[in-house]
Amino acid sequence: MATSAAPRADGSMRPNVPSAAVRLPAVKTYEQVDHEIIGTLNPTLGWFAALGTAIFCLLIGALSWTYQVHEGLGAAGYQPPVMWGVYIICFVFWVGIGHAGTLISAILYLFRAGFRTSIYRLSEAMTVFAVMTAGLFPILHLGRPWKFFWLIPYPNWRLLWPNPKSPLVWDVFAILTYLTISSTFLYVGLIPDLAVLRDREKNPIRKAIYATLSLGWRNSDNEWRHFTRAYLFLAAFATPLVLSVHSVVSFDFAMALTPGWHTTIFPPYFVAGAIFSGIGMVFTIALPLRRFFKLQHYITLNDIDAAAKLCLFTSCVVGLAYLTEFQIAWMSGNAVEQEYFWNRVFGQWAWAAWIMIICNMVLPLTLFSQKLRRNTTWLFILSLAINLGMWFERFVIVIPSLSHEFEPWQWGGYHPTWVDFGILIGSFGWFFMWFLLFIKQMPVMAISELKEVVPPAMKHPLKGGAH
Repeated sequence: MATSAAPRADGSMRPNVPSAAVRLPAVKTYEQVDHEIIGTLNPTLGWFAALGTAIFCLLIGALSWTYQVHEGLGAAGYQPPVMWGVYIICFVFWVGIGHAGTLISAILYLFRAGFRTSIYRLSEAMTVFAVMTAGLFPILHLGRPWKFFWLIPYPNWRLLWPNPKSPLVWDVFAILTYLTISSTFLYVGLIPDLAVLRDREKNPIRKAIYATLSLGWRNSDNEWRHFTRAYLFLAAFATPLVLSVHSVVSFDFAMALTPGWHTTIFPPYFVAGAIFSGIGMVFTIALPLRRFFKLQHYITLNDIDAAAKLCLFTSCVVGLAYLTEFQIAWMSGNAVEQEYFWNRVFGQWAWAAWIMIICNMVLPLTLFSQKLRRNTTWLFILSLAINLGMWFERFVIVIPSLSHEFEPWQWGGYHPTWVDFGILIGSFGWFFMWFLLFIKQMPVMAISELKEVVPPAMKHPLKGGAH
């Protein structure tokens, strides 16, 4: 592949991400990139309406949780034998949503996938806020949430150290590690764009904030060398997190002896499902923003087509994992396992299992059609179905296993209360509130990387200073 280069104000050149051809034919100049991407930071009535809706949903969740703290965990619908409910389902769901950011930002960067450029900033921000959302649920799940810090291994005068054998402690380490690396990765990639905002900002307070955050970036050769090396290092360092973090989350289940959980397939199964659900959420977010901000010439149909192929591939991997689970149970000769999987698909929880299968296995098969891969309306509808299906996948993993264990006299059901649903709604409000605030403070796309796939305007002097 050919390697393009973008000239800077000092006349020097720096190597860019390899590109086989000009990928953004409707973008003519670097000034156009600055103007159109920075233009998305201007608040609009639609943005205020979306933010108000997100805050309203968050308040519903906050009121539901306040009621639960006052009344106790019984308000959440917990009853033996099902002592894990919507909170653990949402925890696994939101951790999974965050995995697409690392995949698109790090792995596709290492493989120089061209379609990554236009959507990776959205996915990185989505990762940080999804992990922030996931981190709330282990705390909500505690009977005394104000003592959550006991999960963190720190010296204290009472010599209270967490049990290292507890999956709850593993989750704390997984979330904190993933949040730290993802936030660092997002911030490092933002530095050149923060300098663009600093140079164009007129408000002295905001200009000072951008100047501080941009770390004195001046677009020099030396800075770009250090930046590209640091970014490459973080990409390589973050890549194993895609495999390790959700594998640790899967150990919450795989280390138990509960039917349907005690299996070695869970780590790769959870990782594939996490990437699949994350890509679904990327479509849910990117397609409306593409239309609302008129960014069709940046997020092109070719980019969408490539991302849809990745979605199709991960759907096939997830579907294979579903079928492998049933094969293992069938060939195991274990009557308890066989009874459990039969109950999952044809018994008490068949309605949830078939929602999962249809949304995650059947509907994504439509992406074999190039026409549908390039149909943004269908992709948005499909992304909503994927989000629904992946939430029910976690439901099918958690609830049927606990309600249908070894002894028939222990079998029971699960009925979520309004508190469960209120906190579920509140989690989406929390996530979208932070995301909406982010896109009005930071560029929704990477300005510096978009310029790398724009043909240099050689006939006209570069406008806008060093950027």
